[in-house]
Amino acid sequence: MKKSPTTFKVGTRPSKLATQQARHALDHLEQQLKPHRFEIQPLTTQGDTDRTTDLRHSPPDFFTHELDQALLHHTIDCALHSAKDLPDPIPETLDWCWLPHPEDPRDALVLRPGQTLQDLPPNPIIGISSDRRAHYATDHLPHATQHPIRGNIEERIEQLDHGTFDIVIIAIAALNRLQLQSRITQPIPLHHLPVPEAQGYLALTFRHGDPRFQKIRALHTPAVTIAGASVGHHDLCTLATQRALQQCDYCLYDSLMDQQLLQCLPPHAHAIDVGKRCGAHTKEQHEITQLLCNYARRGQRIVRLKGGDPGIFGRLAEETEALEALALPYRVIPGISALQAATTGTGMLLTRRDISRGFTALTPRAAAGKIAPCNAEHKRTLPTLYYMAIKAMQPITDELLQDGTPPDTPAAIIYNAGSPDQEIIHTTLAQLPQHGRDHCTSNPGLIIIGHITTYQYNTTLGPLGGKRILLTCSQALQQRAADLVHDHGGIPIAFPLIQLTPRHNLTLHHQNIDWIIITSPSSARAYLDILQTQQIDLRTIPRLMVCGQGTAHLFEQHGLHVDAQPPSDYSAHALLQLAQQTLTPTDRILRLRSDKAGPHLANALRHITPHVEDTLLYDNHPIHHPALPEADIIFFASASGVETYLADWGLPSLEQKTIIVIGQPTAAALQKGGRQPDLIAHEATVPGVIQTLAAHHTAAQLYASS
Repeated sequence: MKKSPTTFKVGTRPSKLATQQARHALDHLEQQLKPHRFEIQPLTTQGDTDRTTDLRHSPPDFFTHELDQALLHHTIDCALHSAKDLPDPIPETLDWCWLPHPEDPRDALVLRPGQTLQDLPPNPIIGISSDRRAHYATDHLPHATQHPIRGNIEERIEQLDHGTFDIVIIAIAALNRLQLQSRITQPIPLHHLPVPEAQGYLALTFRHGDPRFQKIRALHTPAVTIAGASVGHHDLCTLATQRALQQCDYCLYDSLMDQQLLQCLPPHAHAIDVGKRCGAHTKEQHEITQLLCNYARRGQRIVRLKGGDPGIFGRLAEETEALEALALPYRVIPGISALQAATTGTGMLLTRRDISRGFTALTPRAAAGKIAPCNAEHKRTLPTLYYMAIKAMQPITDELLQDGTPPDTPAAIIYNAGSPDQEIIHTTLAQLPQHGRDHCTSNPGLIIIGHITTYQYNTTLGPLGGKRILLTCSQALQQRAADLVHDHGGIPIAFPLIQLTPRHNLTLHHQNIDWIIITSPSSARAYLDILQTQQIDLRTIPRLMVCGQGTAHLFEQHGLHVDAQPPSDYSAHALLQLAQQTLTPTDRILRLRSDKAGPHLANALRHITPHVEDTLLYDNHPIHHPALPEADIIFFASASGVETYLADWGLPSLEQKTIIVIGQPTAAALQKGGRQPDLIAHEATVPGVIQTLAAHHTAAQLYASS
């Protein structure tokens, strides 16, 4: 029986600001999660009725208590707040997250219409609603008299206009959401008036453990990265960990690592020392896990940087279990442990033919800091790992059984460890030989025997949890696409179908050119590459008209201003409409494209101006692969990629697969080949593709949770 879409009841305060900002946020969610709907239910709080209490002395849940109670009594499904109104901590029976797309976090000075600061009386009266703003007024408006102010934004402005106050300080986010930007007299710089991290954000609260809202939260929560910093010199840190650091917002790092790694962080990132040394803990473990979960719930990109390898005596399980308890997605990047540095790094090799065929690694520390004896009992209680043992499962089993290991001891066989083709088979010691015979393969494998094999990372927490996604985009886009798939809990499989080759022998002439038109990130990269190769002065570049945020962003990264681009629709049709509004019949145009793009846009531009030079910037060459990996989802990024795939693998290989395409031209190529795409990206960019895919799976999961 087909399930009906869910209508969620969303509680919010009854003010105009609260309902307008809620509606804006919920419209965005509805667009993502069609056909599910969100219905606003205004609820009055104590903060709305009590207009006398100074907010500086109000209880923490002044604006949330009634909404919390409605949640706990199932009157509403969730509540939407200004994030700065949430008490810290919130009740244990509730959970929360910040929604994306925050407003400007700054505060602003607001005066009567037409007034400036020079028009103020010698001792103006300023309305103050927080200690933070009071301190600012004391430092920057020392002659002002401070009085408490209450009421919603419109009421505060009304008190100002009626003369009760001469100045009020209001969050720019509130003014923007009420379309009162004209009332901003002067924004206050952040270094003059720092704001709470929550200002400008909206927060969603829901009942603890509600799977529906855990899934909605996961849609907007990049997977937490728990990464090994490795040991010793920072050069030993993996590229995967360094890439994660380069993209993060918060890094919670251990003490026992090369601090040079922190230089990988972007300028805006926060580095938080949570290191633990003997007798000196910066943070206790429960504090670390709390920070990890709270920053993740804000939708921030988090890296938990652990010394060595996080899974070897690194208390990794405590942190992953805390994330799992809240259904927060995560990924783990291994590192080089002190084990490898002290053995392989010194020459004291733990394995050497005819000398040592294995080793045991122990710690004398048990739970709660107790010292545990290390004796022969570990042979039966500790996990045992065998390398290169697939063909020796029978004698391994016989030896362990004879040594007293119980036959029902859990075991696991891991093939292709660390690769997208990784396969894990769970069994018992007694059944190990049979599984080896049933899964006869030439692939490398390891065997682990012990109760530890019953635990694995939960890879189903993100919207794409555990889904294998075949990425057919060009090499230049592979890493970006893979990072986004990881963010949503999926498994990226690199499978580029097109090799882009810039025409380096091309000589570009900018003389007498008014506009350059470029419609793809690939063209932008090829153009920038040629500019660098030919050492062309960037100051000579004409005005740029581009299509898509990704293309514009590439130019901006190189200090080049984009003069025109379609505001939302990133198709060639939208760009042509923009050109009709922007270009004149005398403008000289240089259209740069690939050999596969065709002359259609250039020909259409000639109806606006005859001065169009259509130049081939790079060539597309198909990439042929020897085998087609197993996948659940296939992402096609270009029409030429579709053509290459179908020529090599045929239409039947797309059966039982979800197909997503980046835009209409790619969809048309797939339709021509005999298959309709399941999804077309809401925005013709790689982030747009992955977000569309994640939202689609979240919407489907909401049916199952209803």
